[in-house]
Amino acid sequence: MLQGKRILLGVGGGIAVYRAVELMRLLMKQGADVQVVMTKSAVEFVTPLTFEALSGNKVHTNLFDLTEQHGMGHIQLVRWADAVVLAPVTSNLLAKVTHGIADDLLTTLMLANEKPVLLAPAMNVSMWSADATQRNVNILKESGYTVVEPEAGELACGEQGAGRLPEPESIMQSLLPLLTKQELKGQRWVINAGPTVEAWDAVRTMSNRATGALGAMLADAAAMQGASVCLVAGPGTPKTRHDVQRVDVESATEMLDACVAAAKGVDVFVGTAAVSDFRFAKPLQHKLKRQGSGHMQVELIENPDIVAEVAKMKQRPRQVVAFAAESENHVEYAQEKMQRKGVDAIVANDVSNMGNNLASGWWVSKQRQEVIECMPKANFAKQLIQFIHALQDER
Repeated sequence: MLQGKRILLGVGGGIAVYRAVELMRLLMKQGADVQVVMTKSAVEFVTPLTFEALSGNKVHTNLFDLTEQHGMGHIQLVRWADAVVLAPVTSNLLAKVTHGIADDLLTTLMLANEKPVLLAPAMNVSMWSADATQRNVNILKESGYTVVEPEAGELACGEQGAGRLPEPESIMQSLLPLLTKQELKGQRWVINAGPTVEAWDAVRTMSNRATGALGAMLADAAAMQGASVCLVAGPGTPKTRHDVQRVDVESATEMLDACVAAAKGVDVFVGTAAVSDFRFAKPLQHKLKRQGSGHMQVELIENPDIVAEVAKMKQRPRQVVAFAAESENHVEYAQEKMQRKGVDAIVANDVSNMGNNLASGWWVSKQRQEVIECMPKANFAKQLIQFIHALQDER
């Protein structure tokens, strides 16, 4: 996800410094080139050698040591980066960055920096909740900095509360939008994903093999490009980014209610969910006992067509995109469904890909038809966003 990106990691002094080592390794694992700058206090907790040995790069600590820095002077160092991450950020470092104090290499870099910045504070709960700290945080947010607020839990001092350094994975997920073009900034998207589950009796259900992975990846990708995203998720749908609003549902009728409520007047609705076509006419409240007759008959009734219902809403989304899982005649069936459902485009995908990590299909709209070659679902999701973005331009 960070292939070829250059990250400047600024490490402040605090017991959470060792977590910065984990963060550095995670960033590198995702393909980033990482340069590390440590404050004098940070060096007291973890030696620069630890970061150097794992990154393969010289750790920078001294503002005046230009001989060691060679061509990587402090201005060049910050201009080299695509983004800056400060973790952990102490209350002292937070205050210095807020008010432009430049008394060491890291704070001097911050004053000269023009690249996106993410800060991950970690400190005692009382220090974090102090009025001065919260004022500084608000000033930084208003100035365009991204602040990943500390997590709650047991702190190194033994107290309980907010102050723990966020998990490295959370920090990385918050960093990704800073390195992604915000082409969907200001847009509102609603996406449904996963299977629906229809109750038969107190223990038995009817469902399908959908995982919800593609819908979750699509929600993540749209959020990273700046959209405000609501994901209506069926059972088993994977976790998504922290900035994706999530509504968990089970049955098709629950999903319909959630989608209609969320989709009023939004920019885009994408129906990736594999909604059960039928539900039991008379679900039982107790467990049905074996009859011993060798067979049983049950009555099924059709579930509502969620995408079609959204497409005919009075406050209809500007674009409604449906999915159609087919085993044959994919494009022909997609064209017919597009007309019948009243949607703007359909992604016709092959049922053979249901349940695995690959996806392929056809993009079908009034303006264009294109084959989408087989690729990992994460790449497939990004490709779909490009098609939807082009559809908006066409309209």
